[in-house]
Amino acid sequence: MSTRHFLTLLDLTPDELHHIIHRAIALKKSPSLREETLKNKTLAMIFEKSSTRTRVSFEVAMTQLGGASLFLAPADTQLGRGESIEDSARVLSRMVDVITIRTYEHRKLELFAKHSSVPVINSLTDDFHPCQLLADMQTFFEHRGDIAGRTVAWVGDGHNMCNSYINAARQFDFELRIACPEGFEPDAQLVEANKDRVHLARDPVKAVEGVSLLATDVWASMGQEEERRLRIEKFSDYQVDSELMSHAAPDALFMHCLPAHRGEEVSAEVLDSEDSVVWDEAENRLHAQKALLEFLCSDR
Repeated sequence: MSTRHFLTLLDLTPDELHHIIHRAIALKKSPSLREETLKNKTLAMIFEKSSTRTRVSFEVAMTQLGGASLFLAPADTQLGRGESIEDSARVLSRMVDVITIRTYEHRKLELFAKHSSVPVINSLTDDFHPCQLLADMQTFFEHRGDIAGRTVAWVGDGHNMCNSYINAARQFDFELRIACPEGFEPDAQLVEANKDRVHLARDPVKAVEGVSLLATDVWASMGQEEERRLRIEKFSDYQVDSELMSHAAPDALFMHCLPAHRGEEVSAEVLDSEDSVVWDEAENRLHAQKALLEFLCSDR
């Protein structure tokens, strides 16, 4: 059996993704279900980007499932001294059971996975953030049930989170409206491949009309700090505030992958409102990743 990886949501079938979501919900409700399902398993975490939620959630997930984890920054490995990605993948995958990587270029992740004999998980690249979407979908399922047939709005930068929401629309069967300023659109090929359910707009009010979920992220992500002033100017009309939320469905949820810049992409009022589920969303990184780790390890 070939090694299964999780580089984007498209690496698993819709049925497999639903299985992971429901398993994550069950693990959250009943901690006794853990039963050390990953006993004697080791996760290697290679992080070229800093992290709070991703690192903590993966480490705690392995601990709660009876396994262990190793955190490897670039300076801690031969990757940081010029060893090829291919060789590092071959060596590490002979010593650990699963690997998660947080890096910049998505092609590096793909190259590593190609030469790894154990599952590789995308902890975040510049193109995709699939683990966050597992947590987002789990959160929606918990609060509102199945998201199939619903309408979701993404407001802000068409970056890795937006690209992953496009994949989620396909895999979880919902309509996605994306509101972003000119020049900050998501991947054009992704949009074209999903044009039956993905729609671009400039006006955020039109994008959020009647939606069941409104999601956003910071305007300047890691590595874009020098662009911060320009981005704040370009995105000034795309803040999620109470007025914008008022155009969504009455029971619409608000999500943000965090960390948030209060007063920029989201107002403090919305972030702390009853419609905001960002804290459940953050916690669910832990539970969704436990279910994902179980799935990938058991599949082998």
